[in-house]
Amino acid sequence: MATQLPTQVSPPEFALSAALPHQIGGAEVWAFPVLPGDEAPLLGPGAEEASEALGIDLLAALEAARGTGRTGEVTVVPVSAQETSDDVSVVLLIGVGEASPTDFRRAGAALARATKDRVSVVTTLAAIAPDDGLGAVVVGAMLGSFAFHWRSTGPKERPVGRIVLADISDDGADDELARALALGGAGWRSRALATVPANLKTPAWLAEQAVEVGAAGGLEVTVWDEQRLVADGFGGILAVGGGSAHEPRLIRMDYTPPGASRRTPTVVLVGKGITFDSGGLDIKPSEGMLTMKRDMSGGGAVIATMAALRDVGCPVRVIGLVPAAENAVSGSAMRPGDVITHFGGRTSEVNNTDAEGRLVLADAMAYAVAELSPTVLVDIATLTGAMKVSLGQWTAGYFANRDELVAHVEQASATSGENVWRMPLVKDYEERVASKIADGDNAAGGAGAITAALFLQHFAGDVPWVHIDFASAAESPADRHEWTAGPSGFGPRLLLAWLGSEDPLDGIS
Repeated sequence: MATQLPTQVSPPEFALSAALPHQIGGAEVWAFPVLPGDEAPLLGPGAEEASEALGIDLLAALEAARGTGRTGEVTVVPVSAQETSDDVSVVLLIGVGEASPTDFRRAGAALARATKDRVSVVTTLAAIAPDDGLGAVVVGAMLGSFAFHWRSTGPKERPVGRIVLADISDDGADDELARALALGGAGWRSRALATVPANLKTPAWLAEQAVEVGAAGGLEVTVWDEQRLVADGFGGILAVGGGSAHEPRLIRMDYTPPGASRRTPTVVLVGKGITFDSGGLDIKPSEGMLTMKRDMSGGGAVIATMAALRDVGCPVRVIGLVPAAENAVSGSAMRPGDVITHFGGRTSEVNNTDAEGRLVLADAMAYAVAELSPTVLVDIATLTGAMKVSLGQWTAGYFANRDELVAHVEQASATSGENVWRMPLVKDYEERVASKIADGDNAAGGAGAITAALFLQHFAGDVPWVHIDFASAAESPADRHEWTAGPSGFGPRLLLAWLGSEDPLDGIS
């Protein structure tokens, strides 16, 4: 019997209302923001009216619980049936700290976690949010609701069904909500793809998901099967996938903005799509394989980003490439010492079969430079354990061969909440990626994140290029703010914040 994914939970529905919570009927939960005050915390809009309607002193309840208003702090105030004729059964008081968009994103996630298995909640969190704060609440609440299951009895818990953002009368709120739903939805999709186990998630399955979301998002999708990969010379993808019973794929997704002309510039995104990484013949220790179903997180990020470009109004042409393969162990697996020929002819000596991600990325990058004339090339991957050693759990590293790209990446990071840090392309380390018998060596060792970037730089040519290595941020060990335990789905919010900006290529020649 074919493996089939059970029906998954969906994110909450969202609605806007100019009314206050006590004026909106049918909600199980009312939620109000809490701001730290100079002498005591302050309750946000609607709390005073709710106190009167319920006959409960909410400020006194907050003080009794020693609430401070720090970001994401939740104070639960039960409501008995005798105190109200409404449907509300609990009031939540949620801290928003310094009231930045990041604080509101985290408050939204706290709201979502505190209301699981509820039907509906009405909140004034977004009513006091700064610019982009309404969207931050929505994104946080969506991603804080994320769940995945493969239980015979169904999901253990479900996200709250509906979140009403109350006391909102801004004319631009509808547009901000729509954009936030696209951003949060992309993060949800990327996380879901990364979480699916590899007994279902083969390269062919991943390609099927791209075709499906491409049809919904108005994209043209092309898939290379193994025969076409052979015919077109994608030696890196074929070598990495050669040891698996599941044939590799190359996925191409094309987005064209409304009104595009022949002069509309093109951005190419390349995402690593290793659907499971055993390490190959240089096999990983067993504990190192436990999270390797998500080694295609870069590819998932690209697929999710491409699906949302229309919704964020991306003004440039974008092509997404996902080289997908399973790095397995068998008699046909690539061996240490093998030399492979990439698309376009450059050769690599394989001195570590567990450094496979750069081999598939190299093929797709070479294809992009030779065939697609990109104005900017971006690759994104869970590439090196060295990046986690360098930057820890929550920050991705990125490399850029043009300084003018840096401002775009930094702004997108600040806007999206997906943190990045620029790393150096150290020229003195070039000798480490040189091979005595081929054009390059895939296993330079030492300064591993940097030498991996230097290996890939050869395939970017003279094109403005950004390499994002988020092996550091790919897995959340526990629920933390908008991240849920498990694969993080990092990347789409960062990419969409950039590509959905007014001029993503400003200053780039």
